Amino acid sequence: MILAGALANGLAIIVGGALGLIFTFIPEHIKDSIMKIQALIIMALGIQMVVTAEDIIVTLLSLIIGVVIGELIKLEAQLNRFGHWMEYKLGDKHAGNLSQGFVSGTLVFIVGAMAIVGGLDAGLRGSNAVLYTKAIMDFFIAVVMTTAYGLGVIISGIPTFIYIALIIFSAQGIAMVIPDPILNDMISQVSATGGVILLAIAMNMLNITKMRVGNMIPAIFAAMIMVYVMNLF
Repeated sequence: MILAGALANGLAIIVGGALGLIFTFIPEHIKDSIMKIQALIIMALGIQMVVTAEDIIVTLLSLIIGVVIGELIKLEAQLNRFGHWMEYKLGDKHAGNLSQGFVSGTLVFIVGAMAIVGGLDAGLRGSNAVLYTKAIMDFFIAVVMTTAYGLGVIISGIPTFIYIALIIFSAQGIAMVIPDPILNDMISQVSATGGVILLAIAMNMLNITKMRVGNMIPAIFAAMIMVYVMNLF
């Protein structure tokens, strides 16, 4: 089944998040410590992804272009608005802020090389090994995040599944038009750009900054387009 990996990833987040709701009785100071440890791990992952960048200038330009687009269309505000709408419809009966959990959870689960590489691997080779590994990692992340952010983290499993599924289906078409060398460059650059976004998420979680990370999402697609265009010349 071509979507088995994507489905496993989405379900892992939902199940892990559901378990996290059980542990909402954990004292606030322990939750805070857990979230800070998680932020440090996310920061470490981000650094690991950034240092693999083959062209840091492309990463910079991708982020600038992406942030400008995100700010112009107010992407994070729209994501928050959607989260607040769900909060109103579902009711935030559990600890944590639903909209914040939804946005943060979605970004943490979709940003990174594993979602891209796993989706491409499933679409191009029919292998879900990478996505199964990602599902295990996301399960534990969801458990911890839900203790602080609540129901929104569980709901983020849905856009994560949709995102990976779209990559899988797109990969089949991409293979027909993009040569492997360009595809490899694209994955590498998206990984570096995603790493910077992960660093921003981690710094927000540590209350070091208050960056509108949702507005940085278009940078991922800007990186893909820039690599493709550069390889045409």
